[in-house]
Amino acid sequence: MNPTKQNFKSKVDSLVELFEFNENVYKSKDFLETQNRIQFIDPFFKALGWDMNNEAGNAEQYKEVVHEIGLS
Repeated sequence: MNPTKQNFKSKVDSLVELFEFNENVYKSKDFLETQNRIQFIDPFFKALGWDMNNEAGNAEQYKEVVHEIGLS
């Protein structure tokens, strides 16, 4: 397995282990969508190489990922 795939697999394996360790918390109605995104979804896409936090410093129109702002 090439190093990039191994690094991705290692990061995903860590996310899976974390989920399994605290599964009852993550499946509860009290674990919110935003918490799920921050804890699991963003790290998954970052492992794929996406610039989730605009570390490149791109202007808004050139960001790889634009986060939705939740409306209350």
